[in-house]
Amino acid sequence: MSTEIRRTTTHWGTFDFTVRDGKAESTGAPPDDPFGAPLAVGLHETLDHPLRILRPHVRAGWLEHGPRLKENRRGGEPMVEVEWDEAYDLVARELARVRSEHGDQAVFGGSYGWGSAGRFHHAQSQIHRFLNLDGGYVSSRNSYSMGALEVVLPHVIGGPDTGMFDWSPQWSEIAEHGELFIGFGGAPLKNARVNNGGLRRHSAAEAQRACAEAGVRFVLVSPLREDLAPELRAEWVPIRPGTDTAMMLAMAHHLASTGLEDRDFLDRCCVGYERFRSYVLGEQDGVPKSPEWAEDITGVPARTVRELAEASAGRRTVISLTWSIQRAHYGEQPYWAGATLAAMTGSMGRPGGGFAAGLSLSHGIGLHRGSLGAASLPQGRNPVDDFIPVARVSDMLLNPGATVQYDGEALTYPDIRLVYWAGGNPFHHQQDINKLLRAWNMPETVVVHDSWWTPVARHADIVLPVATPLERDDIAAGNRDNHLLPLRRIQDPPDRMPTDFQAFAEIASRRGFGDSFTEGLDADGWIRRLYAETSARLARRGIQLPEYDRFREMQDGVELPLSGGANVFALLRENPEANPLSTPSGRIEIYSETVADFGYDDCPGHAVWMAPSEWLGSAEAQADQDVFHLLSHQPRGRLHSQVDFTPASMATKIDGREAIVIHHEDARRLGVADGDVVKVSNRRGACVAAVRTTDGVRPGVVVMATGGWYDPENPGEPGSLDLQGNPNVLTPDLGTSRLAQASSAQTCLVRISAFPEAPKSRAYEPPVTQRRPDRPAGLV
Repeated sequence: MSTEIRRTTTHWGTFDFTVRDGKAESTGAPPDDPFGAPLAVGLHETLDHPLRILRPHVRAGWLEHGPRLKENRRGGEPMVEVEWDEAYDLVARELARVRSEHGDQAVFGGSYGWGSAGRFHHAQSQIHRFLNLDGGYVSSRNSYSMGALEVVLPHVIGGPDTGMFDWSPQWSEIAEHGELFIGFGGAPLKNARVNNGGLRRHSAAEAQRACAEAGVRFVLVSPLREDLAPELRAEWVPIRPGTDTAMMLAMAHHLASTGLEDRDFLDRCCVGYERFRSYVLGEQDGVPKSPEWAEDITGVPARTVRELAEASAGRRTVISLTWSIQRAHYGEQPYWAGATLAAMTGSMGRPGGGFAAGLSLSHGIGLHRGSLGAASLPQGRNPVDDFIPVARVSDMLLNPGATVQYDGEALTYPDIRLVYWAGGNPFHHQQDINKLLRAWNMPETVVVHDSWWTPVARHADIVLPVATPLERDDIAAGNRDNHLLPLRRIQDPPDRMPTDFQAFAEIASRRGFGDSFTEGLDADGWIRRLYAETSARLARRGIQLPEYDRFREMQDGVELPLSGGANVFALLRENPEANPLSTPSGRIEIYSETVADFGYDDCPGHAVWMAPSEWLGSAEAQADQDVFHLLSHQPRGRLHSQVDFTPASMATKIDGREAIVIHHEDARRLGVADGDVVKVSNRRGACVAAVRTTDGVRPGVVVMATGGWYDPENPGEPGSLDLQGNPNVLTPDLGTSRLAQASSAQTCLVRISAFPEAPKSRAYEPPVTQRRPDRPAGLV
């Protein structure tokens, strides 16, 4: 028997696997990275789990009747096992039929970027390359995580949609120069456990602690106390959910009315301040946005708002915002208000201060600027121009031909007949799952690549199983991580199991463009090509990489300097004429003529307060004490919904169900206690969860993690009770505004009742599958 340790990298860290005779037996974090250890627990168990899909499957109704329009019952029928060649043939023929009968714009290519940390085995790149070569596809823009800020901030501060991450003050700068950190939504370290593209070692916790040890004062503005680490000794301001904009406007009002704002920076480096000032002082509508005004909305005492405003003007201050607060109705407003408030404080463009977007919400944000610039799989050009904002997928499928406003454009929803999905789970990301299920039954065919019986695989017509990230070789270069890392397969995939690349190559061959897709290279050839391209790029920066075969043997890869980047706001402060932003004015646009000219009443030309469609200040919530505001945040034990069945994820549940966090007083009033099962419901749907009580959440607010696998009591039926505890059966599928059309998941009111006889969840049991009668018994 042979035993060895194999190290590889994932989105949630670098781990060591003990492999005996070709089979992984245990997983652990490297000795120098204890912060990564909790997510390593049981990761090897995913490779041979009962939920693993080992052969292609086709939905019984689709196999019997063929593709149909609006008569499907996905998720509610058995899946039939088919042979590999038949599955590839079915997909190739269906792509040909749909494109011939309905055009290339009838294909929607769905994916998300977290399927693998590799530069080559990146599902989103693979599916987009394949579909582009096949004639194109309807694409999506922006992300569920930060869709509102991605659209609004380029109008306000310029730059690319995620450029603000490199422009934020870094933790090291805050430790050296900062004095006050006001965190709207905090900077939870559970989010910093993961990093898009992988990471070598978790160091965000150390960076945050260094700030506290340097004497930085931390203030947490959030309904949930754990949104900043206890070691930071943060002062907790338990704000009412959805009202951060009102508090920021009130702080701005106090600065403006007392003359504490940084008029020099506002006059030289910003445009539109006078319009905004007139608004917060009440000169436009007769309503001063004072601390007293905000107290009624936010529940934060006026004296707290005034003190924080004065402290921010007198100290080197970071105004930091999480992504979660912009995932709400009018989610563009808190980020616009936050950038405006930061410009007023006097810290913008000075070391250790200013405006921060999403510090520690992915591991590298706040630790490094720039990237390694590693090469990635070329996707080619998409011949189809049609696209949707990513969160509008249900609306698109339900309303072909309808028009939607987005960032100054009028988009027409295409008539989608085929959905092809690889590397993602819309039954995790998308809001209002019951609406999604109705929409999901509209196309004629849904094709999914997956490794396990996830919710999206269970709701497909054709399922092509693929190798997992732990069964493939690759290279990794995480966002804002300074290591180029080898990804080594931990064990071989099951017999005949393809990678996404191999599956697409089989279908591309049948479609007549196999050579164009592979370019004559297998996976190893492509990885070597990407490494060579990366080496050439870095050589132009004077950095030499080792030969590829030597690199593969380097346990920790290569540590390299990042491309870095200037402090954009420091340059702006120094000389705005010589260092303009990419906004139309070259300045920070506190008032945007461009956005104002769009004419959107739900997103005017500067930051404003608008009451969301559901919040605790609404007439409904004020009249009924049994109404709670539900917040759905990122999970602690998994990445999104990935491998929800691992021990690390299951450890966060209670008897296999997702937990709902409730304040002690609210639990007593409801007559429930720790571990009790409850039904959480509203007009959109209902789910089952298990109670976990605390005094660390604002009364009237309840919290559930996202990512629990959707498990309807009656599969295939919209409106069915979810037995696992997926909050997206409750969240509204409502665009933030006509500007971004992003997710509004955090705008959600619910009712809670005891439910002691709840049925058992079946989320982690394989679905009903069938073999064809003519197949020999025993063949799997």
